[in-house]
Amino acid sequence: MNFQDLVKVERADWFIDIAFKTAGKVSDDKRSDVTKTKASKLSKSRTLELMKITTIQKVLIKHLKNIVEKFPSIDELPDFYQELINCTLDKDELKKSLGGVSWAITRIGLFSKKYSGKIKAGREIITINSQRKEYYGRICSVLKQIDKFLVVIEKSRRIMKSYPSIKTNIPTIAIFGFPNIGKTTLLSKLTGSTPDIQPYAFTTKGLNIGYIKKSYKKLQVIDTPGSLDRFDKLNNIEKQAYLALKHCAQKVIYVFDLTEPFPIEDQLELFKKLKKQLAKEQEIVVYFSKSDILDKQIITEFIKNSKLSNAYFNAELLLDKLKHIYL
Repeated sequence: MNFQDLVKVERADWFIDIAFKTAGKVSDDKRSDVTKTKASKLSKSRTLELMKITTIQKVLIKHLKNIVEKFPSIDELPDFYQELINCTLDKDELKKSLGGVSWAITRIGLFSKKYSGKIKAGREIITINSQRKEYYGRICSVLKQIDKFLVVIEKSRRIMKSYPSIKTNIPTIAIFGFPNIGKTTLLSKLTGSTPDIQPYAFTTKGLNIGYIKKSYKKLQVIDTPGSLDRFDKLNNIEKQAYLALKHCAQKVIYVFDLTEPFPIEDQLELFKKLKKQLAKEQEIVVYFSKSDILDKQIITEFIKNSKLSNAYFNAELLLDKLKHIYL
C-alpha cells in the first residue's frame, strides 16, 4: 500500500479561483467566434454564459472527484493500515470530510443544471447575467461550506504520506530489537538493500523495508525498532513497528547485541515483552549482531543461560533458512 500518490488538497478559495478564471478564459477565447454568428445578442450572451457554467462545473467536479477517488476506502484497507489510521488521525472526521466533498460534487451538479435551465429560459440579457451571478454565488457558498473539510483531508493526507509502504499480501519477516544494535545492518545483509542507517539511537526516520527475492517470489523484511514503553507512550515510528509486528509479520527475528549498547537486562526484558504480545503462530528467531567482534563462547553461554532456541549469529545461514521456508 502506497499513500504517496494522494494529491495535495487546496483550500476553497483555490478551487473558486481556478474554476472562475478558467471559465472566463474559455468564454473570452470563444467570444469572437460567437459574435461572428448571425444569432441575436440575447442568444450570443446565453451561449457565453452557458459556457461559463459548463466550464465551472467540469473544473470543480474534476478536482473534487480527484480528492475523493484518490483516497482509499478506509474500511476496506488491510488491518495494519486501519489500526495505524485509528492511532494517528481521527478516522470518523476524515470520513465525514470526504462525505462533505461528495456532497459538494452533487450540489455543484444540481446548481449547474438548475441555472443552465434558467439561462436558457431567460428572455433578456440583464436576466441572463443576473442568473449567472446568482449561480456564481451559490457555487462559492458550496465551496466555502466544505473549506473546513478540505483542511481536515489535507491534514490527514500529510499524515498518511508518512505511512510505510508495506505489502500486506506477501510473506513478511520483522527484524525487532532496540535501535542501533545491528537490525538495519542485518536487513542489508539479508536483502542486499542499502537502508538509511542513523548513527544515534532513536533517530529512525521511518521503517526500513527490503525484499529477499527468488525468481518471481518475494519475502518482505521490515526493520522494526522496539521500546519498553507502553503503546500510548511510543513515538509514531515505534507505533508503526508495533502494528507491523502485530498484523504483518509471520516470523520475527529478535536481535541481541552482547556488546551492550543497551543493557542485557533491558534486551532480555524487551524479548520477553515481544513473546507475550505475539500470536502463537508467529515464530521468533534470535540473531546475535556483531558476532565477529565477540568470543563465540560468550554467545554460546548466553544462549544456554537464557534458554534461547532457534538462534543464529551468521547472517548467511539465517538467509538460507528463510529462503528454504518461504521461497
